[in-house]
Amino acid sequence: MKAVRFHQYGAPDVLRYEDVEVPVPGAGQVRVRVAATSFNSVDGTIRGGFMQGPIPVVLPHTPGLDVAGTVDALGEGVTGVEVGAEVVGFLPMDKTGAAAEYVVAPAEVLTAAPSSIPLADAAALPLVGLTAYQALFDHGKLTTGQRVLINGAGGAVGGYAVQLAKGAGAYVIATASPHSGAAVKAAGADELVDHTVGSVREAVSEPVDLVLNLAPVEPAELAAFITLVRPGGALVNTTVWMPAPSDEDRGVRGIDLFVRSDAGQLAKLVAQVDHGELRVGVAERVPLAELPALHARAAEGSVRGKVVVVPRTA
Repeated sequence: MKAVRFHQYGAPDVLRYEDVEVPVPGAGQVRVRVAATSFNSVDGTIRGGFMQGPIPVVLPHTPGLDVAGTVDALGEGVTGVEVGAEVVGFLPMDKTGAAAEYVVAPAEVLTAAPSSIPLADAAALPLVGLTAYQALFDHGKLTTGQRVLINGAGGAVGGYAVQLAKGAGAYVIATASPHSGAAVKAAGADELVDHTVGSVREAVSEPVDLVLNLAPVEPAELAAFITLVRPGGALVNTTVWMPAPSDEDRGVRGIDLFVRSDAGQLAKLVAQVDHGELRVGVAERVPLAELPALHARAAEGSVRGKVVVVPRTA
């Protein structure tokens, strides 16, 4: 089968489109015929060797943390899933990824794929959708009627965060650039702040219950966000290389989020997709052979929106 792998850490040119053996599922695993994976920014940091501590992959390594596809074979002891089932999942970050024609995955990370969208497009959901869900609800404890500031709402995680927060009955203030402002507003934001002009801190006139920071900002700006949060609220930060500040005197929690795979939560997101309550956005679909070029474009900052990567064009 064909796969994209890197045999050493480095720039995008270390990625190779090459022939590898079709994997065999072990105990508790299933083999998935990949309809698509997706590109996430963490793929670039893993490839560059910047995550060797928290994510110790074995070289050569196949990237691709998201998978959507069809169950092709079952390993020993697998129950509750059948060959031919269409599934979606967020793969273990330190194991072989889905930038290939086939991948083996732990059965417990997979759930039924949405039936209302093309199977390949479902690969745009798991990692970013779970990041938004866990930030808002597991860590931010967001409830109906609360106010949330989503900084960096124009990105892939932000698009889901706006939809999920609005769907939960929150009042959503979102920062975005003029390039993505219309899409963020369409996702349900009640207020839109252009972060390219002026201070976000000064643009938000009333306190919020939760700040969700999805963008790389200066430490001083992140610290300023904590002053916007009501006593007892939280700031959840996904840029984990810069620790989230807190304010113990006011009971404001600072939380650094590292997303985890959760098939149960993913199944909830899938149900929302199929009920028309959550839109899966796909900006591009690129062939697997072009994944090295996609990594290069991402390194230059020229990738906008969520990109799915398909091993077969037919």
